Amino acid sequence: MTGQNTSDFHKKITLAGSLIAIGIVFGDIGTSPLYTLNAVFHHRIITEAIALGSLSCIFWTLVFQTTIKYVLITLQADNKGEGGIFSLYALVRRYSGKWLVFIAMAGGAFLMADGIITPPISVASAVEGVQAVIPGFNTVPVIVGILIVLFIFQQFGTDKIGKVFGPAMVIWFGFIGVLGAMALSDNWGVLKALNPYYACQMLVNEPKGFWLLGSIFLCTTGAEALYSDMGHCGRNNIRISWIFIKIALILSYAGQTTWLLNHAGEEVGSLSPFYHIVPQSIFWPALIIATLATIIASQALISGCFTLINEAIRLNIWPKHLVLFPSNIKGQLYIPAINWFLMCGCVGMVLYFKESTKMEAAFGLSVTLTMLMSTILINAYLRIKRVPLILNILITGIFLTVEISFLIANLQKVKDGGWITLIIGFSLFSIMYIWWRGRQIKSDIQSFVKLSDHIPKLNKLSTDENMPKYATNLVYLTTSDSERKIEKTIIDSILKFGLPKRADIYWFVHVNILDEPYAQKYSVDTIIKNDVYYIQFDLGFREDPRIGYYFKQVVNDMIEKNEIDVVDSLEQAYQQNKIGDFKFILMDSFLSYDNRMPLWKNFIMKAYYNLRHLSVKDHINFGLDKSHLEVEQYPLVVVPFTENKLKRKED
Repeated sequence: MTGQNTSDFHKKITLAGSLIAIGIVFGDIGTSPLYTLNAVFHHRIITEAIALGSLSCIFWTLVFQTTIKYVLITLQADNKGEGGIFSLYALVRRYSGKWLVFIAMAGGAFLMADGIITPPISVASAVEGVQAVIPGFNTVPVIVGILIVLFIFQQFGTDKIGKVFGPAMVIWFGFIGVLGAMALSDNWGVLKALNPYYACQMLVNEPKGFWLLGSIFLCTTGAEALYSDMGHCGRNNIRISWIFIKIALILSYAGQTTWLLNHAGEEVGSLSPFYHIVPQSIFWPALIIATLATIIASQALISGCFTLINEAIRLNIWPKHLVLFPSNIKGQLYIPAINWFLMCGCVGMVLYFKESTKMEAAFGLSVTLTMLMSTILINAYLRIKRVPLILNILITGIFLTVEISFLIANLQKVKDGGWITLIIGFSLFSIMYIWWRGRQIKSDIQSFVKLSDHIPKLNKLSTDENMPKYATNLVYLTTSDSERKIEKTIIDSILKFGLPKRADIYWFVHVNILDEPYAQKYSVDTIIKNDVYYIQFDLGFREDPRIGYYFKQVVNDMIEKNEIDVVDSLEQAYQQNKIGDFKFILMDSFLSYDNRMPLWKNFIMKAYYNLRHLSVKDHINFGLDKSHLEVEQYPLVVVPFTENKLKRKED
């Protein structure tokens, strides 16, 4: 989208856009009434002070975290129409310190950890309702079965079924709003809890009241999706839909609180307060609707994880994976490796915890850490937009205070399962750091030479008919972002590795990944007409880099514009095309034995190359057919081994 189109897209408010927003943006936060108050009162006697205090905390958390932070402020930080933590990082990185990459990595890592815990806790909290009519029913096999089917379905895309997500979630939010209002009608006085006084009373006066924040924070899970899916729905569609969503959520929580007050002095038991306010006559329809809502919410989060990883790959902070496009919907992705990783993680969570109430410790911690990272990036964004320093400090100070409070409350649950989130998040962060740092070390020692110094040799080789022709068009993918320099390894490949590679035309192709999500542009530098050309593709970080296809398109355009003189040749006559054959060369390094690196750098580089073996190959990543491809390997020496000089043994 162009800048004007992006602006218009975000300003528009349409019924279709609002339905999409309700279907894919609010699923996670919309299913939180199934488990939030259940987590607060798990193994706890119901008291009026905690019931009203919890409702008050939930209301003001939704006000500060969801409404003010995400709906009003963060949605303004669109990167050419797109949102999400990596889009935000791409937006601010050119103006801020390099250390922000660590914040983006941490945020992305814990958002992925959130993707592993959200589907299990959402589906489990819905399915466990069946225990109200079938006490002791083992829900684990049902939950695992639903999750496995959900992940198997990902490879087919959600083009058709996705159209029912919006109407289905409208039914869900209307349902929980009406249920809440019916329960609330017994005691409208519960709404007095919207006064922040009750939140303060609980946090200050109730024993362990502050530590309940760890469970209360679950009410705002999914707020990050408001920002991540902005490009699918439009900013104003999300904002206008949030009014309906927020009313439904508050009514649901208030209705559950009414039930809690009516049962003060008792324990909630194994069944969520949500199911306690469902009339017995519609229990089974309610169970089905709740389960469908959690499946839709899980689907949206899984799709969000695919988008997140794809952005990380384009920003060179995650190993390359095969990325597929299962439908014609722009932006809909499927990454097989990530899909099966998430499935194993989700199933593992269910088998380990077995109950939704035992998962909430791990859940809250991942969401809190993600939000903390996004707040730091928002601070950088506000600085770029020249928001007055005092106002910037005030805004980010409020969010950091709230989020750090929630984090402290959640840290007490590390021993109860939160440690799983920390391990998953740290592991994912480590993968990102190793990949980023390994590429950086490799880039720092990459040797470049002036292309102009080698043009005479290339020109002479191209016309030397005494040398066997290697290819009509020899194409090298280069990391150089300028036609004035080229990797020494590429020049060595042409002139020194074995026989010199003679070609009619030498092409040097550079792929530049932009900070904006969608763009498809290219530029051509003619170094020697009909002999040497440099092409740069400028692609958005969400674009699929089909370089083989794009390259042939560029060459055909150049022929039509007479930028290349087509000369009849024997090869072209047989091949029946205007330009002849192509041979793409990819230069691939391996870690040389002639290295003596410090321990930490040695660990990073070995781990980096191990990740490379597990990642998708470059020719797949760049969309190159193997029939036109050759991979040349060269040794990478980071720190030369210079010790232990051999001595000749005397006779």
